[in-house]
Amino acid sequence: MTFSIAPRRLVTLLAPLALAAILAACGATQAEKDAATPVEKLYADAMDDVASANYDRAIKSLDRIEGKAAGSILAQQAQLELGYLYWKTADKVNALATIDRFIKLHPSSPALDYALYLRGVVNFNDDLGWLGSFTGQKLSERDQAAARESYQSFKQLSEQFPDSKYTADARLRMDFTVNMLAEYEVHVANYYMRHQAYVAAANRAKESVLEFPQTASTPEALAIMVTAYDKLGLTLLRDDAQRVLDKNFPTSAYAESNKNKAWWKFW
Repeated sequence: MTFSIAPRRLVTLLAPLALAAILAACGATQAEKDAATPVEKLYADAMDDVASANYDRAIKSLDRIEGKAAGSILAQQAQLELGYLYWKTADKVNALATIDRFIKLHPSSPALDYALYLRGVVNFNDDLGWLGSFTGQKLSERDQAAARESYQSFKQLSEQFPDSKYTADARLRMDFTVNMLAEYEVHVANYYMRHQAYVAAANRAKESVLEFPQTASTPEALAIMVTAYDKLGLTLLRDDAQRVLDKNFPTSAYAESNKNKAWWKFW
């Protein structure tokens, strides 16, 4: 014996099922919707949001891709985009955490050079912001921990990937950073000189000369050493510092032949 359902009865039975499906779709959580959305679609949507400067929404999409397609090439790309967008939205902590995670998880990635470059740029102190502009503070007067981190990232990039398309710019930033770091050391040494802390001044200036010998701040650092050693009665060290200064920077205002310009009045 066979059983059949009349067409009208079939419609009556299916209607509640269709309604239930619609209600279930409407009540789906974001996680369920993400699970049903291909990662390629999430990435395309994120890039559309980036193009329209909707960075917060793009970040959310990229973050979901990381969890959904972990280990894939697209997930790696999403992770780098995420690091960039965190930096773009002034979230330096998350930017560095994301980039460092990428470098740790993908040491052989073909995009490692970009990751190193991006980490260097995030730490690169190229903008004082409104506070620095308001106070007139110079870059060299700020704490240089971030600048040193930036320099190390760019150095690793230039040594590990000399032919990378990012290396030329990284080297320019390295040169700027080295000069800034040297200027900072001299700034601190001058502070010690003004407070008559001559041992500290001499040591800080010497550190600058040894670590950054080819920078524009080296003559001043040597001059600080000369004056500090003189104040401490260390004539041999004073004369050695003066000889190095005169031999390497004869046209400097700090050289023996130019001392009539009274450079010592800085202190």
